[in-house]
Amino acid sequence: MIKKILVSQPQPSSEKSPYYDIAKDFGVEIVFRPFIKVEGLTAKEFRQQKVNILEHSAVIFTSRHAIDNYFTIAKEMRIAIPQTMKYFCVTEQIALYIQKYVQYRKRKIFYGTSGKMPDLVQLMLKHKEENFLLPMSDVHNNEVPDMLTSKGLKHTECIMYRTVSNDFTQEEIDSFDYDMMIFFSPAGIHSLSKNFPNFKQGKIKIAAFGPTTAKEVKDHKLKLAIEAPSKEHLSMTSALREYLEKHKK
Repeated sequence: MIKKILVSQPQPSSEKSPYYDIAKDFGVEIVFRPFIKVEGLTAKEFRQQKVNILEHSAVIFTSRHAIDNYFTIAKEMRIAIPQTMKYFCVTEQIALYIQKYVQYRKRKIFYGTSGKMPDLVQLMLKHKEENFLLPMSDVHNNEVPDMLTSKGLKHTECIMYRTVSNDFTQEEIDSFDYDMMIFFSPAGIHSLSKNFPNFKQGKIKIAAFGPTTAKEVKDHKLKLAIEAPSKEHLSMTSALREYLEKHKK
């Protein structure tokens, strides 16, 4: 029976999070505890890549981390981003986040409608004359760069931030008593192995969001109870709700 669930993400800022509804509806305890954290590169580290930000007329953002670190590095390097810069974002939510740094102008900020990269690439093809910059994490696959190359889009990849293990304290290790753990990236699984080198799954259920995360779970010889997104469940909370409904007895 599932009584205590660890969600490997920061605690939601909104009280309207579906996780809180699940906790209430099923009488389970949900603990938010990230297994990984993101650290930005320093200006000195970024310079070693010999990438000139101002040689690019457009930027591709696939996450809020990319936005934060792009503008942070520009500030540290005293680079004034021109108002003519165009921003291409994989989702509308990411596009709206740019308002934290620049005045939101829809004619210079573009986003896909499906939240998936192929949709954004089709939009970028209408601006094929641009020279795109793609800020990335040190932990990434080549799916996006390969997609851009295959479409003949001129672009430069650069590392602007790194994903590192968010180590557990000894007290957290000693009190580790979860019935289910939910992961959202392969790095989270690596962090589990680092913090708990002798981890035995036993009856603990594991949920994974995204195909690369699910593959990492299986590569570590762990059993997967929930995998999202799927045709039936686009979100982890939807998949979790159905699982708890089926197993509440």
